[in-house]
Amino acid sequence: MRSRSLLPGWIALAVCLAALAGALASARAGEPTEPAASAAPAPAPSDASPRGAGHGLYPLFEDAEVPAAWMPPGVAATPVPSDEVFPPQTIAIRFNHGWHVKQLKLSCRACHAGVYESEAAKDRNLPSPETCDGCHDCNHSNLAAVKAGTDPNGQCAFCHLGEDAGVEGVVALSVWPEPNLRFPHKKHLARNIGCPQCHGAVDELELATRDQLPRMAGCFTCHALSGAAAGDARGDCTVCHLTEPNGLLRTAFPTGKLEPPHWLHGADHGPDWIARHQPVAAANSAMCGSCHASPFCTDCHDGKVRPRQVHPNDWLSMHAQAARQDSPRCVSCHQLQSFCGDCHRRVGVARDAPAANRGAGRRFHPPEAEWSRATRGARHHSFEAMRNLNACVSCHTERDCASCHASKGLPGAGGTSPHPLGFESSCASALRRNPRPCLVCHESRSAVLGRCR
Repeated sequence: MRSRSLLPGWIALAVCLAALAGALASARAGEPTEPAASAAPAPAPSDASPRGAGHGLYPLFEDAEVPAAWMPPGVAATPVPSDEVFPPQTIAIRFNHGWHVKQLKLSCRACHAGVYESEAAKDRNLPSPETCDGCHDCNHSNLAAVKAGTDPNGQCAFCHLGEDAGVEGVVALSVWPEPNLRFPHKKHLARNIGCPQCHGAVDELELATRDQLPRMAGCFTCHALSGAAAGDARGDCTVCHLTEPNGLLRTAFPTGKLEPPHWLHGADHGPDWIARHQPVAAANSAMCGSCHASPFCTDCHDGKVRPRQVHPNDWLSMHAQAARQDSPRCVSCHQLQSFCGDCHRRVGVARDAPAANRGAGRRFHPPEAEWSRATRGARHHSFEAMRNLNACVSCHTERDCASCHASKGLPGAGGTSPHPLGFESSCASALRRNPRPCLVCHESRSAVLGRCR
């Protein structure tokens, strides 16, 4: 845009020739030369005034910290706005909201009149340049040839940033991308929801930056209520967030991927999300269904996809304890006899591993004196078997157990009874529940089983 009109060419040439002649005459007379006066922007006001050059550049003067009470609701849960919902902005002007509101007694409506009829978040509800002309000594009616007045507040550099603001009619551009959101200002204002309830105390600030945009945690003060208290403020994700043609939420944006925050039922998709997503999905599957179609879940749970980020990076050093606790269930993805057994044989941590693979002193179980031959205690294998039999069968077959626990009549049997003291009094319920383990050692028509029927 142009801030001043140019003189006709012949007049400009005459002025230049006259100035040159005067300078030459002064030089001949031994007088010092002075540059000819040039049209320069009016000097900026001093910093001492709230309208001074140092004001309006930051939310508070000299970039002081904004009190939490002046920030939008929900800022404690989400300190900065979402890049995916509110893309980053470029603000190339300075503006002092506090001065306009408190000193000039202007309301929000004076500059943001469009907000009161706006029904879409993409509406540009910022003041038009012509709005500023009512108070500032300038004319923006033609943006290709803006006319600056004589008053300091009408110069381009008074509001526009940059050393060259207004020179040759050029100013730095401000960029306010459209938010990726559904939001009708008109409906909220009609329900007596004022500007500070979403944007914080803008009247206390100077430059209102992107930090004053709403946070979802603040929206939930109305949109997460239940029953009659909810009114028309529904809490469905699709009420505010953009959707794809298939009805699912749009999650891919140029600024990143839209994902739930941590405070939303612990559903943040961090590095451990796959390992801990089960209870979150079980508690609120409808929330997951807002972004994911059912094949997304079944591809993993049916085994078509095997995600490699299920386990953390130090899983090899941790997995032994997790396998003993059976959480997560190893057998959900792995075949114990092949996957687990093959690895243990390869590294020598298995009783049937090749001798060359066994490191000196390497063993999986505690010493035999504690593990199998000692009186039953905390480190005895019977307790481990009762705690998590799946960990045992990853290496051992049923015959390995029977070799010690079968009756003395079987070849090689040790004759150690697998039953605890007093088992005969409760063996009937065990037999009815699952007779198969009993039949490993006992004939189906044996007198011993007869006593348990």
